[in-house]
Amino acid sequence: MNIQIIGKHLDVTDAMKTKIEEKISKLPKYYNSLDDVEVIVEGNEGGASSSVEVIARAKHNRVFVAKQAGVDMYVCLDEVVKKIERQLTKHKQKERDNKHTGVTTEQ
Repeated sequence: MNIQIIGKHLDVTDAMKTKIEEKISKLPKYYNSLDDVEVIVEGNEGGASSSVEVIARAKHNRVFVAKQAGVDMYVCLDEVVKKIERQLTKHKQKERDNKHTGVTTEQ
């Protein structure tokens, strides 16, 4: 899985980068078909607010997107990871429920 981190209007520090990679590296636990994940960290000029957006691309053109805005970038990161985990878990559950089982009929 490839992780791409993009900073808009701010420089992504090493501490931010390691925290993002730590959180994002746990996502395949929820949906193992992930190919690459793009994390966009955006800050305003005054530093009053920031937003984190995660775009996860999986096999078969599946795209999962979550975005969170707030004052603290680390809190936004935690919240956006929770959102994307929920999406991945829900989709994996749907895939499991849609599989046909070999049901035998009794006569």
